Amino acid sequence: MIHTENLTRVFRRQDGSTITAVDRLSIDVAGGEVFGFLGPNGAGKTTTIRLLTCLIAPTAGRATVNGLEVGRDDTAIRRQVGLLTETPGLYDRLSALANLVFFARLYGVTDPVGQAGRYLRLLGLWARRDDEVATFSKGMRQRLALARALLHEPPLLFLDEPTAGLDPEAARLVRDFIADLRGRGRTIFLCTHNLDEAERLCDRVAVLKARLLVLDTPTNLRRHFFGRQVVFHLRAIPPGVVEQVAAQPFVQSAEAIANKLLVRLNDPEQHNPDLIRLLVAAGADIQFVGELRHSLEDVYLQLVNEEREGP
Repeated sequence: MIHTENLTRVFRRQDGSTITAVDRLSIDVAGGEVFGFLGPNGAGKTTTIRLLTCLIAPTAGRATVNGLEVGRDDTAIRRQVGLLTETPGLYDRLSALANLVFFARLYGVTDPVGQAGRYLRLLGLWARRDDEVATFSKGMRQRLALARALLHEPPLLFLDEPTAGLDPEAARLVRDFIADLRGRGRTIFLCTHNLDEAERLCDRVAVLKARLLVLDTPTNLRRHFFGRQVVFHLRAIPPGVVEQVAAQPFVQSAEAIANKLLVRLNDPEQHNPDLIRLLVAAGADIQFVGELRHSLEDVYLQLVNEEREGP
């Protein structure tokens, strides 16, 4: 659905110096995938979206969207994508329905009134369809802008911080709608600072800081950076048991913290029974066993900090 090869965008400042916002980005996004695009402010996320939606031209490299070439098939690409910007512009003096009908006609939608009504209902705005958008809350405006991005039924949707600044109820409604779109096979390119949101919604995530730092599934990223850690809660740590556990060939590391034994290993399902037998034989009273689960936020912060510190 999306393919980039060394995609680069350089901006020139007023003093003549340059800044590379996107540096040789090479990614592939499959059809039907929710692809998370993460990075700190100024990392190049929004610039990448502007490149892929043909709002600006690349300085170097190439990109295709649904088989169409950026820079050559720009009009055709714009017809096939929907875009929700972080601060969407809407016509405040028009009603919600009038806004959507206006944009539906620009998109060439066959039944603009019917299509506008459909998405107003889906996004919980039908009861306010005749109210001026100026009276809408931020969450309502965001939902209306999402409806606008979907009016022409694009196969590919770009969402730039879709829940930024929303209250928990509004954010949840938008996330649920994104999950519903995912279930219908839409391809979604999601820029977000909400790491929990990315972990729940995305099939794969990329972390960008001008250049691509890493790209994989959230699960694989957690395992790559932190492995898997099992926590054995014991009544007490028997003498020598940490060393016995650490000596097992399938154990990467073991340490005791208070009455907890933290063991890092790749396959807990396979080897937890072996460790339990070892601990019982060593005289340990096991109270319960759990897994210490690192979050995507932990991965992200480690990556960004490593990049900040440099080699």
